[in-house]
Formats: sequence, structure tokens, C-alpha cells
Amino acid sequence: MERVDKILAHPEFQVYMRRIREQERTRVFCLHGIEHSLDVARIGYIKNLEQGLSFRQDVIYAMALLHDIGRCEEYASGKSHHEAGAELARPILLACGYTEHECAEICDAIGRHKAPSEQARSLATLLYDADKQSRNCFDCPVQEQCYWLEEKKNHTIRY
Repeated sequence: MERVDKILAHPEFQVYMRRIREQERTRVFCLHGIEHSLDVARIGYIKNLEQGLSFRQDVIYAMALLHDIGRCEEYASGKSHHEAGAELARPILLACGYTEHECAEICDAIGRHKAPSEQARSLATLLYDADKQSRNCFDCPVQEQCYWLEEKKNHTIRY
């Protein structure tokens, strides 16, 4: 998990997270800060263990921490946060000691976390599921304003 700590301390990661926090200052639901990223990481790791997957804990945490950093670009330019996040994550991952193979796998998952992967046991599917299951819609004070379809909202605690 030393590499995960390096991500948290990485100056670019910190800038992206500050920008997202500032850009979401008036947003009332589904924020994309560090709390959300850590929820996604923990849920992803639990699912990894439950399903007998073999993804490393530090790979799951890196993916989760970086999966929404592209939001700052989406808010600024309209570019997909999935695509932007995959691009922004790569240099951070390399600087923090992740291998080329790990970078490719993590960036692929970040770039595809909008929709579930056709591969049930993929890192992208793990991210997609953990991201969606991290939301506590049942306790959201503005759930009536949410754009999620009712059947996609989390009405019970899953993890």
C-alpha cells in the first residue's frame, strides 16, 4: 500500500482533487471527493475477496482513487471524465511505481467505468460495480432530483 500512499501525496493528484472539490462546491448529491474514492476502493476490495478475484489491493485502491480525477476536465471542457481520467492517471501511476502493465490495466478500467464490462471478472467491472454500489441513495436528501433511473438507485445497504 506504499504506492497508494504515494498517490495520495502526489502533487497532481492533490491538485485534481482540489479542483473537483471546488467545482462541486454547490453540488448537492453524488460528490466525487476522496471519501467517495475510498468507499469505491473498500467496496472493490471486498468484492475482490468475496468473488475470489486475484487483483492486488494496491491496484484496486489506485484505480478507485484515480477513477474520477477526470471530473475536473469534464467540468472545464466537457470532455468525458472516463477518457480524461485514464489520461491523467497514467503519469501519476508511473511516478508512484506502478508498472506499465498495471498502468494499462488501471487506465483501461478507468476509461471504461461508465458501463459494465462484458468480462464479469475484469478490473473494469469491479470498478463499475463498486462505484455504483458506493452511493447511499436511500439516505440522499435530494434523491428526487437525481438523474439516475429509480431501478438503478441503491435503496438498501449493499456493502
